[in-house]
Amino acid sequence: MVAALELYLDTDATRRIRVLWEALESEGVQSMRSLLGQRHRPHVSLAVAPRLDPEQVAGALAGTVVAAPLRLSFQYAGQFVGRVVWLGPTPTAELLTHQETVHTRLVQAGVPVSEHYRPGRWVPHCTLSMRVPNAAMAAAVRRCLEVLPIEATVVGAAVVDHARDIVHPLE
Repeated sequence: MVAALELYLDTDATRRIRVLWEALESEGVQSMRSLLGQRHRPHVSLAVAPRLDPEQVAGALAGTVVAAPLRLSFQYAGQFVGRVVWLGPTPTAELLTHQETVHTRLVQAGVPVSEHYRPGRWVPHCTLSMRVPNAAMAAAVRRCLEVLPIEATVVGAAVVDHARDIVHPLE
């Protein structure tokens, strides 16, 4: 299990992604809805690590508006190795700069961040499923494409580690 610094989406975008989770479940695809006792919330992660100390992260980001009211436009579906399906927001200069600022502050404070979340390697995404059966992949992608585009605004942020039952809101 991993910990993450998550950006949360406005009510309408969150609702639309939750409806998509339900549609995936109806196709036999376990979505983020059904993992970890339904504690997941639609989000885009800015940083991921095996463990994150919420106080250390908050200290590293003091003075930074982590939950900046960024506009996100989810325009495409993607797949990572391992049968992970996600929605991708357009990687605008504003979004990439925000993630780079957060990453730099974390690294300068000695907070470990996964290599995949380094600026230049980070793929902004909202994970929908981490376990898409090969036989259901085409149906899962079709369901994703049916709901796009989704316009969203970032409205919150938190350090989250479900394995340790941590949800620490950030400003």
